Amino acid sequence: MSTIRIGDLAVNRLGLGAMRVIDNDDIWGEPKDRANSLKVLRRAVELGIDFFDTAESYGPQTSETLIAEALYPYPRGFVVATKCGLARPGPGRWDADCRPEKLRKDLEGSLRRLKLERIDLYQLHTVDPKVPLEVSVGTLADMQREGKVRHVGLSNVTVRELEKARKIVTIVSVQNRYSLADRKSEDVLLYCEKHGIAFLPWYPLGDGSVLTLSRVKKLAAKVGATPAQIAIAWLLKKSPVMLPIPGTSKIAHLEENVGAVRLNLGEEDFSSL
Repeated sequence: MSTIRIGDLAVNRLGLGAMRVIDNDDIWGEPKDRANSLKVLRRAVELGIDFFDTAESYGPQTSETLIAEALYPYPRGFVVATKCGLARPGPGRWDADCRPEKLRKDLEGSLRRLKLERIDLYQLHTVDPKVPLEVSVGTLADMQREGKVRHVGLSNVTVRELEKARKIVTIVSVQNRYSLADRKSEDVLLYCEKHGIAFLPWYPLGDGSVLTLSRVKKLAAKVGATPAQIAIAWLLKKSPVMLPIPGTSKIAHLEENVGAVRLNLGEEDFSSL
């Protein structure tokens, strides 16, 4: 795989979104098949993935625990990125809570569960309308100065919010929803390109609807790939700052996704999408 820089880190350009290793619709509690979830995480590393994206809210806390159980002590060069700022009072609930005390509690828990002294990439999961962004981002900046966070990232932000945050602390990554079929964050992606900020598209295959697009299926048949591989290859070609993080609970899907890095879409094929 080719590599991408996140601050002073260099990782391969296909990561793993570790939410779906909790293989239930609500991303709540334990996975139905814990042994399989651990196998998926280990297989990802075997396939060359050295960047995992997770969050305190996945489970909550379960995804981080599984990552450490599967891989600690971590391979050299392996990067775990995690996120803070969402509360999970129950299944199906994802409530913004970016109060400084919540963010600090999230960080301490993540450090403990991941068995780390410092998080390489710590991301604010969302913008909390009840808490000024300057306060939330300022808290992450404080954590960085304390040596508990290496780099700071944002998720689910606008260009204006990104600019505001960058006045407080260096932002090395942005994680927004983006896929071949959902390009509402195009302006954020262009901003990241201009300023050398890594862009992590979450939901890179959408709800599966991307895979049913006629133009995607047509191109997949033409080049001998699967629709998922076409969708990921399109993201990789779309921008040099793009770091897709597709998630799955199945080894077969994981191996299929990794196969996308071998596709090199020509300009005509790329434009057709």
